[in-house]
Amino acid sequence: MLSRAVSALTPLFGRLTVTSEIKLRLPAGTLFVANHDSMADPAVVMAALRQLDLEPVVMATAGLWRIPLLGKALSRDGHIPVHRRTAHAALALDAAAEALAGGRHVLIYGEGGLPRRKDAAPAAPEPFRTGLARLARASGAMVVPVGHAGARRIASGSAAKQLAGALTAPVRRPHCHVHLGAPLRLPAETERGTAAARLAVTTAWRTAARAVGELQR
Repeated sequence: MLSRAVSALTPLFGRLTVTSEIKLRLPAGTLFVANHDSMADPAVVMAALRQLDLEPVVMATAGLWRIPLLGKALSRDGHIPVHRRTAHAALALDAAAEALAGGRHVLIYGEGGLPRRKDAAPAAPEPFRTGLARLARASGAMVVPVGHAGARRIASGSAAKQLAGALTAPVRRPHCHVHLGAPLRLPAETERGTAAARLAVTTAWRTAARAVGELQR
């Protein structure tokens, strides 16, 4: 239901385009990893994936579950709360591994949080945390790198700027683009797997950034 809702609402805030290097049908239990630079980008990424008939479980900050209506929708759809910097943080990886084993796709943000910068300018993904590589190794899941650009034009900066951006986006209609790179298997060693995932997502992000005119071709 949440995926349908964001697919219906996202076009109201801007123009969304999607490209993909996926050639064959993905196996059940595929792991998607995306860059994260805006409060708006989860909706953009979910809307893009739904265009391709993909509706993954999303690993998201547990604070979203405290928002009454949103929290209920997240729980109903099986999304996974991540209790960052707590003793319960590892439980999210266990839940994700269980979802993958059950045949559901999972979307994870490799950086583990939003960047501290306040401007809307483009920037490559920040260093990844190791949870992604450990989850890929434990589950044996195929990994699809997802790069997106343009969401910071909807919401970025302070809370006031994000609110103003969201309110004016229907008039400005910023261009957002999501690019899915070719599926890959990560190296089993954690550091190498983490580096390989970041490189693949960065490459996908560059394709997306060029599509919205944020990088030269």
